[in-house]
Amino acid sequence: MRIPYVPNPPQPSTPEEARIVERVQARRAPRPLQPLDLALLHSPPLADGWNSFLGAVRTKTSLADDLRELAISRVAVCNRAWYEWQHHAPLAAQAGVSEEVLDVVKTEGPLAAVARPAVLSEKQWAALVYTDEMTRSVQVTDETFGNLKACFSDREVVEITGTVAAYNCVSRFLVALDGKP
Repeated sequence: MRIPYVPNPPQPSTPEEARIVERVQARRAPRPLQPLDLALLHSPPLADGWNSFLGAVRTKTSLADDLRELAISRVAVCNRAWYEWQHHAPLAAQAGVSEEVLDVVKTEGPLAAVARPAVLSEKQWAALVYTDEMTRSVQVTDETFGNLKACFSDREVVEITGTVAAYNCVSRFLVALDGKP
């Protein structure tokens, strides 16, 4: 990491900072604070907003765990955010994603250039191609969006889009600061 982590346990300097640390710890429980948290806590207000937003993305959407973790893992691959990959590929596997599917997620080039592999469902493929385009070029083709919309409700489209956007933020933070797994 290009910046030092805050001490663990953190040493808040105000009561409000102490409440922020408590909220971050509560979201991570029973696990300890992660290195990402210890970097973010250099700016307690940023850490607080990050904690709330990512907490909602990770635990309060209607997305199936496999789809959420596939999208997050694809963002990690596209952005070469190996810290993110190390944390989310195992969560994808826990959600029932096979090693063969994770191999597709690890594909280096744009997914829209290849046919859907047989190991992926139509929904998984639509979400992955959408994730890929959002991450690689920000703009998504009408064809890719149409394929996504054919598989998911408006709520799910918003939640997939929010998940991909959020984890692009995470990966860009980690890659810029050289976060290591």
